[in-house]
Amino acid sequence: MKAATGACAIAMLAFIGTARVAGAADIHVYSTGAPAMAAKTVAESFAKDTGHRLTFTVGQPATIESDLDAGAKADVVIVPSAVVAMLNGTGALRAGSAVDLARVGIGVVVRTGASAPDIANAAAIRKLLLDARSVVYPDPTSGGGSAGRAIAHMIEEMGLTETIRPKLTRASAIGGGVALVAGGNVEVGLFNISEILPIQGVQLVGPLPAELQNYIVFSAAIPARNTAPEPASAFIQALAAPAARDAWRNAGMEPVGGTR
Repeated sequence: MKAATGACAIAMLAFIGTARVAGAADIHVYSTGAPAMAAKTVAESFAKDTGHRLTFTVGQPATIESDLDAGAKADVVIVPSAVVAMLNGTGALRAGSAVDLARVGIGVVVRTGASAPDIANAAAIRKLLLDARSVVYPDPTSGGGSAGRAIAHMIEEMGLTETIRPKLTRASAIGGGVALVAGGNVEVGLFNISEILPIQGVQLVGPLPAELQNYIVFSAAIPARNTAPEPASAFIQALAAPAARDAWRNAGMEPVGGTR
C-alpha cells in the first residue's frame, strides 16, 4: 500500500510538472539598460517557478519605441515612466497595465584603483568637473534619455557647458560609456548607478549629492499588440512584488512599486 501511495505521488508530481511545461509561455521583454540587471534576476526565479521562458532585448528608449512602431513582438516593456506615459497616449500599451517598479539616481564613476574624488556637495562636483582631464555621460540629444538631459542641465546651471565641451565624450552606459572609464580612456563618468555596477574595472564613487540628484522612475507595461497578456501580467507582478526588492537594491535601484 505504501509503495502504491508513493507511486501515485510521483505520478502526480510528474503530471503537474508536465502540465506546467505544457502551459509555459514565451515572454519577450524589451528593457532599457538601467533596470535590465534586476529584471533579469527576477526573471530567473520567475521562470523556475512558472516554467515560462523569458528573453530580453535591451536598448535605448528610442530604439524600443521604434521597434514597437515597427511591429516587434514585445510582451513586456520596461522603460522610464515618462516613456510609458507617452506610449499610453498613443495607444501602444494596454490600458491599466503599467506598474511603477523602481527608481535610480545618477552616480559618479572612476576607474578601479583611481583616487575617489570628493563628491560631497555641489561645490565638490563643480570642482571635480573642472579638474577632470576628461568626462563622459549619455548624449542628451540621442535615445539615451533622462540621465543625459539631467546631467547636461546640471552642467549648464553651473555655467560650465563651454568649459567642459572640449574634454567631453557623450556615450550611453550600454553603448560603452562606462567601459571608456574602465579602459582609462576617460577619467570621470556620470551615469545611472544601476548601469555602472555591472561593469568590471570601475568603481562607483557614490551618487550625486541630494541637491543635484535626478531620479528616473522605471515602469513595466504590456504592449497593446500582446494577445495573451496573462503571463506578461504575472511577470510584471513578480517584478513589483516584495520578494523582488533585494534584486532592485542589489542592482543599485530603489524599489517603489505601484500601479500607474
